[in-house]
This record gives sequence, C-alpha cells and structure tokens, in this order.
Amino acid sequence: MVPFGHVLILAGSLFLLGLFCAVTRRNLIMILLGVEIMLNATAIVFVGGSLLWQQMEGQAVTLFILAIAAAEVSVGLALIVSIYRRTGSVDPHQLVEYE
Repeated sequence: MVPFGHVLILAGSLFLLGLFCAVTRRNLIMILLGVEIMLNATAIVFVGGSLLWQQMEGQAVTLFILAIAAAEVSVGLALIVSIYRRTGSVDPHQLVEYE
C-alpha cells in the first residue's frame, strides 16, 4: 500500500503543474487542460483518503468530480470553438481586445 504522504505529494505536484499551466499559457485549450489536471489532482486526494480511512465517500466524490470534468470539457471546447470562429484565434488576450 502506498503511504498517504506520497499520495499527497503526487496530488500536490499535479495540482501545481495544472495551476502553472492554467496561469502561464496564452492558449484557451491549454488553460482548459490545466484546469482538468487540477481536478484530477483533487480526485487523487479523495481516492487516497478514501483508501486510508476505509470509507467509500471519497470514491463517490471522485465519480462526481470526473462527471463534472467531462461536462466542463464538452462545454469548454464548445466555447473555444465558438470563440475561434468569431476571433480567428484562441489567445485569451485577443478575446479581451475583440470585445
């Protein structure tokens, strides 16, 4: 069994990588990918805590997180396609200048 500290280190590093990707990128698709990585990091923490304390609630919350992530990707990609059709770019700074 993996120690819970290792699970927290993995989830924390994934969350920081997702945060870095979401903050520093100039592409809407990469920002969406960073948010997805952060959601997966929280899912890892919930599963690790669920296994540590032998409770199923963490795994149930993880299923909800994955469902929300799938809905977020579908809506986010639809918005990105719409923005690309209007502006011709997926740069968020051009979106502000376009309005």
